[in-house]
Amino acid sequence: MLKNLSPLLSPDLLHALASMGHGDEIVLADAYFPAATHAKRLVRLPGIAAHEVLDAVLSVLPLDDFVPQPSCTMQVVGNTAEVPPAVVQFTEVLARHGHGAPGPVERYAFYERAANAFVIVATGDTRTYANILLKKGLVRP
Repeated sequence: MLKNLSPLLSPDLLHALASMGHGDEIVLADAYFPAATHAKRLVRLPGIAAHEVLDAVLSVLPLDDFVPQPSCTMQVVGNTAEVPPAVVQFTEVLARHGHGAPGPVERYAFYERAANAFVIVATGDTRTYANILLKKGLVRP
């Protein structure tokens, strides 16, 4: 056990986060997401809500401030204006960590980015559209 780290940051997840470079992407995925199909590296956190994992990840991971949208979520199919409850929670967590709202990405474009992500974290979140992609930034002096 380490001090001042969320217990949700498992050894596998911490290793993945530390191994990522600037511009690499991580996906926090809900229980329905085809994570094993798309993942180069897969970390499983069953039974944990995606917004809780997001909060833990953002406690140690800087987001890229060289791009206009360092976080994005999957758009609702058939209603791109809808904001699912999970995305509302993601937005609240991002704000607590000093970041703006996530940008929307079309479903299949999100899958394509996920397939190229450094790691996918499969959470146990059973809400639909509880998927978020984060681009790692730099730790500023």
